[in-house]
Amino acid sequence: MNETLTIQVAAGLSADLRVFTGICEEIFSLARSEHQALAGPGGYEQRAFDRRRSELLPDIESLVRNFRSHRAAWCQIPQAQRERFEELKQLFQKIQNLLMRVLVLDRENQQAMLKRGLVPAQHIPAVAAKQPNYIANVYRKNSLSGK
Repeated sequence: MNETLTIQVAAGLSADLRVFTGICEEIFSLARSEHQALAGPGGYEQRAFDRRRSELLPDIESLVRNFRSHRAAWCQIPQAQRERFEELKQLFQKIQNLLMRVLVLDRENQQAMLKRGLVPAQHIPAVAAKQPNYIANVYRKNSLSGK
């Protein structure tokens, strides 16, 4: 692949990775806000967080489509040429770090929701749906037995 085309492919990929990094940072900020809301004594409004996550989905889906086309073009570039683009490596590393932080924080948020008994109805067994705080009691029972 010629040098100009290689630079264009790398520039397009870099631009989309920067946009994706921004979305990942927004997701991390949202998870942090949710964590603070769950940890605080006040009410927790799950719908607001769910709505914001839903608003981000079209942007993510669009970027995934772009990444598929970038990948096809990127794979046609010889390995030696690909290794020269240090910025891309740094962007991938930054995205990976952000996603790992989001996953850890999201897991903590899920545990906090379980402790509060905030589990969507479709995730509760039919028998347990009629028992208030069923999930919270199961979580409490299992967390005590693990010690």
